[in-house]
Amino acid sequence: MDLRLTFDEVTEDYGRLRPHYPDALSADLIAYSMLNDSKNALEIGIGAGQATLPFLKTGCALTAVEIGEQLARYSKEKFVEYERFTVINQEFESALLDDESFDMIYSATAFHWIKPEIGFPKVYRLLKSGGVFAWISVQPAPSDRNLHDELEAIYGKYSRYFGDKTLEFDRTPDAIRTQARRVNAFRQFGFVEVVDMLYRDTRSLKASDYATLCGTYSDHRAIPEADRILLLGEIEDAVNRCGGSFTFADTFLLCMGRKP
Repeated sequence: MDLRLTFDEVTEDYGRLRPHYPDALSADLIAYSMLNDSKNALEIGIGAGQATLPFLKTGCALTAVEIGEQLARYSKEKFVEYERFTVINQEFESALLDDESFDMIYSATAFHWIKPEIGFPKVYRLLKSGGVFAWISVQPAPSDRNLHDELEAIYGKYSRYFGDKTLEFDRTPDAIRTQARRVNAFRQFGFVEVVDMLYRDTRSLKASDYATLCGTYSDHRAIPEADRILLLGEIEDAVNRCGGSFTFADTFLLCMGRKP
């Protein structure tokens, strides 16, 4: 099973329940890249377009590459009013794009699917001199310790699928380690003026929506359907026992660098 394609099975839920990115994050990236209506941008793995709108609003020409057929169609329809928006339904690694044609390339919670030794050199080739690459991601965590412990116990019952998967209560140490690795990768592949930033936000979902959201995660999609239904039911019950809603303490990561 190609886990990259599992999101295509749950397009509507993905679009409705996956988090959007903080305004401050997109503002910082727009300022760093000086993105405006004279420039060309590329989004790698648009998904349901959670990160896209602030960049479209700059007036830039934006091309999105998306491997999922349904997600590509969803995003194309979502942003149909933007005449300078184009979607290519293909994986980034094999997409035919012109070298030195983009002023900014970014990827929000998608670039981890691409091998660095393939992704970084291709991004570098596609950027104009002075162009910017940004790697964006989110690390969600529960804000309630009791609920965290209940969910840990549930996942332990399904360890045959998840191995030693844990729900970290405080994602800050992991975020710092992740950013350090990314900064090193940016520099290794020739980027300069590398900047890394963290952002915090919270959001809440009712129990049924949180269980549905979990059902959009690729590792959950890979579980046999009967067991996945049982798992999601247990997750929903746990959230209901702990007040009926799941509040996230999200950590958003932005790492960006410039091609000399």
